[in-house]
Parts: sequence; structure tokens; C-alpha cells
Amino acid sequence: MRSMARSCIAAMLAGLMAFPGFGANEKPLGLVVQAESAQVSNAKVVIGTTVYPGDKVETDAGGALRLRMGTSQLYLLASSSATLGQRSDSLFAEVSRGTVGFSSNGSDQLELEVPQGIIRASNGQSAYGQVTIVNPQEIIVSAFHGSLVLDNDGELHTIPEGKSYRVTMDLEAAEPPAPAAAANRDDADNTPAKRRRKKLAFIILFAGLGALASWGIWNELSESPSN
Repeated sequence: MRSMARSCIAAMLAGLMAFPGFGANEKPLGLVVQAESAQVSNAKVVIGTTVYPGDKVETDAGGALRLRMGTSQLYLLASSSATLGQRSDSLFAEVSRGTVGFSSNGSDQLELEVPQGIIRASNGQSAYGQVTIVNPQEIIVSAFHGSLVLDNDGELHTIPEGKSYRVTMDLEAAEPPAPAAAANRDDADNTPAKRRRKKLAFIILFAGLGALASWGIWNELSESPSN
């Protein structure tokens, strides 16, 4: 009987280890400090829910979600979605729709990935900003406190504090091959696809409206979750 009991206990522990919360090799990124009509990986979340690399966080219409990740915070407004991840030197959220923002005191690097590039605090300083996905080729980036940087594959664009920019992306085709090279082709159908690169255009927006709309969020992010 004692042998059977030990076998049952071992089987139960093995089953528990299959759940993410019991995984020894997976380190959590942070936890939920505010949630309303929100999900993590299609499961409804509550305050205190732990998030891990690869988790997809989403909000419904009228929902909101705020995460504490190290000393930084990440928030999603209504009808937004992002996937969380981690690099050796930073945490990131790949934004797929809606409005996602972050607040950082400079200790932990937190980045937002969008089709136009990577958005982060300038020079590792404290910052509070957000991005809104308008469509796959257009975003709005706002820097409410501190300056932000949009890194387009090494091409850096600064978003100064208190400013909002509409950023559009144009996939410009590479220059066509020289006529001599084209003449040497045996079959036009075997021509490789032209390489394309990102070309960004920046249009400054009226900053006051965005700053007023986000003042309440900034105050909330500046407070301790216990308040």
C-alpha cells in the first residue's frame, strides 16, 4: 500500500510540473496589477496573474490591462493586443492592434515592437509613451514624459517629450537590375523577388489633445499599485 501511495504522489507531481506555473525553466516577466475585460493567452485574467514570455495579452472593447514588468509598467487600452517577450538586455511587447504604452524609470529596458521598428526610451532614460496601430502601415507615437526613439533597423528617429507623430511606412522596391544583367537571364519566371526596404514619413500632430487624454494614465502609472 505504501508503495502504491508513493507512485500516486509521484504521478500527481509530474502532472503539476506540466503546468506553466510549475515550470522550473520559465521565468515570469511580471504580473497583472489592473485588469478589466482582459485576457492572457485566451484566459481571463485578474489582479495578480503572472505573465510569461510568449503570452499574448488582449483587451476587449471597453477593457484595460496594466502589467508590472520589473521596475517598468506596460498598459493596454481598449481593443488592444500584444505578445510579450524577452531578450538578453530588455523586455518587449510586440504590438498587433490597438494602443499600447509603457512607463519606465530607466532601470529596465522595455520596448514596443511595431512594423515600423522598435520604440524605446531615449538613451535609457525614464520615459512614458505609447503607440497606436492605425493600420499595418501607419502608427501614432506619443512621448508624454521623456523622449522616445523609433529604431528603424539602425536608423534612429527621436520623438521629443510632449510630441506625437503619425508615422507611415512605404515599402519602396529596390532599384531594378542593370540591362546587361537582365539580358543574361534565361527565364524571366525565375527572377527573384525584388528586395524591399522600409521608408518612413513623419507628420507631427497636435500634442495637447493626446497629453490631456493620457494625463490620468500617467498619474496612475506613477503611483504604487498598493495605492
